Amino acid sequence: MGTKIIYFTVNGRPEQAEYPVDCPAQDVKDLFRSAAEAGPHDILKLYNPQGSIINISPHLEPNTPNSCYKLEVVAADCNSVELAVALGFDLTSMEKRLQGLEKKILIEAVETPAIVYEMKRQVESFREKLESVEHLSWLGLFKELSEGTNKPSPFYHKKTLRKTREECEHVREKFLQMSTLEISEEVRQYLKTPTFDNWQWEDAEIMVLLQVMYTDLDFIATFNIEPEVLQQFLYEVYKRYNNIPFHNFRHCFCVTQMMYGLIWLTDLKSKIDSIDLLTLLTSAVCHDLDHTGYNNAYQINARTELALRYNDISPLENHHCAVAFDILEKNENNIFRNLTGDQYKRIREGIIKCILATDMTRHNEILNRFKSILPVFDFSNKDHKDVLMMIMIKVSDISNEARPMDVAEPWLDCLLQEFYNQSDMEKLEGLPVTPFMDRDKVTKPSSQTGFIGFVLLPLFIELANLFPCLEQHIIDPVRKALDYYTEMEKALDREKVNRAQSDKAGTTKNKDTP
Repeated sequence: MGTKIIYFTVNGRPEQAEYPVDCPAQDVKDLFRSAAEAGPHDILKLYNPQGSIINISPHLEPNTPNSCYKLEVVAADCNSVELAVALGFDLTSMEKRLQGLEKKILIEAVETPAIVYEMKRQVESFREKLESVEHLSWLGLFKELSEGTNKPSPFYHKKTLRKTREECEHVREKFLQMSTLEISEEVRQYLKTPTFDNWQWEDAEIMVLLQVMYTDLDFIATFNIEPEVLQQFLYEVYKRYNNIPFHNFRHCFCVTQMMYGLIWLTDLKSKIDSIDLLTLLTSAVCHDLDHTGYNNAYQINARTELALRYNDISPLENHHCAVAFDILEKNENNIFRNLTGDQYKRIREGIIKCILATDMTRHNEILNRFKSILPVFDFSNKDHKDVLMMIMIKVSDISNEARPMDVAEPWLDCLLQEFYNQSDMEKLEGLPVTPFMDRDKVTKPSSQTGFIGFVLLPLFIELANLFPCLEQHIIDPVRKALDYYTEMEKALDREKVNRAQSDKAGTTKNKDTP
């Protein structure tokens, strides 16, 4: 099979790695780790002679001593116990409390429930992920995509609502460093699928992936969008998404990535004009700009500035549109600046229609319009196409349950956190409490079963009636999600019954005791 020799330097010291051409990826990384005298959890960064970062893998291009790669150790191992202490966690007391709770469950349920074993497995998987760096390329562009790992729920930190200047500048610097790098073909293809895992990517990397979407749909060439203008636009968009649990920049990416995937899966490029595709993608990017985590019902009931400004008519969605065009108003951000006047008018009208369509109070109206035209749908009919575009962004906006469960479920945790925050505020301010957000009444499964059954599935099924290829990609996963949460809800109901019976038996026993 032959061998491959790679020449590189570590702190100016010449080294070389020799390995078979079919050597496993982990063995290659171990060779470089050994040469750098790096620990098992240190992060390595390898540069080519041009100064670009490259992935340490069996596919490295052979070189010569005169064209050495440069290897650096960029993050040292960290002791988890010391870190926990520094963060204020008392691991010992937490472990004792968990052991006590586990014994209590065992006593009450006779045997350890399956869900406890599943939680233990997920915690162990999370621990392994935290201790591993295999999923962390410094630029995030060479992820190991073949291994499915369990994702922990995102750890939401209480931050200031608006991003700080330092936070933004740090991300901007990383983004610009990465923006000229080539994305592997594997990542490009993965980006076109509903199974894409957003949790692997940092904000700067997400901006690179958004840039890839605009490039691979030929928008750069077709509409003469200068790369530096696109980068500035994406950066301004990033800045205007807030630090809230759900409606944040990562959600913006997920919606845009699903839209991008649907465009490719349905071969929409052959069915509608490029300018409409540009409208769809940009609408997805901008659809929740400057969301503060409180929905329209709260805005209206609290008589907020937005509700007053937009006369209680889709205050949030109108605001998202206004912020989008405020960003585009500046020439250095305006990705549409080379369009003709008629093209700009068309795209502005389209973006406004799409973003306003994400107001869920209009859900039935838009879905019924789509169902009425489906039997005679005509891609050359402007009215038909406009309704389709609204359906496309609606599907993308609420598409998390079409993703693998380990990607989707953390998003539900984020959404519930935002819901609970709002209902807490409503109670505090004496406003009507939104029923599906009340932490005292809503459970994880109960929040999903009705939503999936009565909102998600009917919407997705109608889109799949137009594009039957979507059945396996978005309908099947959503049906599985409904089954998952239905079973979880049944388990919770059984637990309530058992607990009530146990409490009743305990009360009776106490009464009978002399």
